[in-house]
Amino acid sequence: MTDAMTDAKTGAPPWRPSRRGLRDGLAAALAPVAACAVALGALTAWTGSGAAGSPARVEVARGTVFLPAAGRTQTSAFFSIANSGGSDDRLTSVSSPVLDDVMLSRLVANGRGGATMGMVKSAAVPAGEGLTMSPSGLDIMVRTRAPLKSGDRVPFVLTFRYGGRIEAEAVVVGPGS
Repeated sequence: MTDAMTDAKTGAPPWRPSRRGLRDGLAAALAPVAACAVALGALTAWTGSGAAGSPARVEVARGTVFLPAAGRTQTSAFFSIANSGGSDDRLTSVSSPVLDDVMLSRLVANGRGGATMGMVKSAAVPAGEGLTMSPSGLDIMVRTRAPLKSGDRVPFVLTFRYGGRIEAEAVVVGPGS
C-alpha cells in the first residue's frame, strides 16, 4: 500500500524543491540568460545602425587598353572598380576571350631608384571605396593576338571573390590619351 506522501517504488517521500534550492537554481540560470539578452540587444543595435555591414557590391567602369608600341604585342589595360557595399572584396583574376597572357601586375620599387613589374595573385577592393588601376600602380598585363587600333573595344571578364564574374569592356587608346 502506498500513500500519497511516499514514492511507490522506494517508499521514500517524494522530492520537493526547497525555497533555497529554487532560489539557487534561478540565480544560476539568471547569469547566462542575462548574458544572452545583453548580447542579443547589442547585436540588434549593431545591425540596426548599419554597422554590421552589407555584402560587397562591385561595379566595373569601362576601361582602357593602351595601344601597343609598334611591333610589340604586350600592353596594359586599366579599369576603375567601385565597391558600394559594406564589405571588402578581392579581384582574383582577369581574362579576355580575345587576348593572351592576361594577368594582374603591379609596379614595384626595386630599391635602386627604379621599378619593375611584379605579378600579383589578387587585389583588394575596399568597401565604400574601390580600386583604380593605373600605369604607376596595379594594372592588367596582356599580350595581343591580333593588331589593335585606337577605338577598338576589347572584352574582359573580371572575377571577384564575393562579387563573382563581371563582364566589362575596355577601349583601345594611345598611351598619351
